[in-house]
Amino acid sequence: MAFEPLFDKYDKLVLFDTETTGLLFSRDEIIEFAAVVVEKVEGVPKVTREYDELVALAPGGFVPPKITELTGISTQDLRERGLPKARVCRDIAEMIAGNTLLLAYNAHFDLSFLFYMLLRDGDPSILKGKDKLDLLTVYRDRHSYPHKLCSAIDVYGLTGKVVNSHRAVDDVIATVAVMEEMEKEKNDLLKYVNLFGYNPKYGVEGKPIGSVTYKPQPYNPKAPLYL
Repeated sequence: MAFEPLFDKYDKLVLFDTETTGLLFSRDEIIEFAAVVVEKVEGVPKVTREYDELVALAPGGFVPPKITELTGISTQDLRERGLPKARVCRDIAEMIAGNTLLLAYNAHFDLSFLFYMLLRDGDPSILKGKDKLDLLTVYRDRHSYPHKLCSAIDVYGLTGKVVNSHRAVDDVIATVAVMEEMEKEKNDLLKYVNLFGYNPKYGVEGKPIGSVTYKPQPYNPKAPLYL
């Protein structure tokens, strides 16, 4: 684990992933939030914290059967073991405090859900001024379709080492491993900070994040998105 150019600019990297009840940021809910914190310890980047919690539903909320089938998370699981949303929001605020870079695979999706949860049950201003890195954008720049996390795991030879299980904790650990391979492949991750690509056929899903520059991203390995 190196990430030296990133640590030249940031004190902490927080890679995170969510599982949700659906795809609509403003209506659906986060049901699992997982994160890995990477910091320098005695000059060496190391994982200093792993966080994984189920998140309680809003009153009257439920997990659709298709989501339970995909994730294994049921409405009953969240009633019995889900932390209150306000508690999770406080935990996230503590985790990302300071000079922190936020990272995710398909970051627009996870950041959008995080913003709406903070808007309802926390303080969305904790995201203000935080730089963001979308590892899906990086992968799309370097490799042809398909671009799912499981595709990156396979292409980078990580099958059997990490899994894309549709559980946030597994997926965020897989994202860390994918990011390590990305850095070995080409040391330009810093150039993708606050730059998100999108499929030109479909456009940006939902509301754009104000601090992010969005660009259409057809596959062209000879022309990185940041040029």
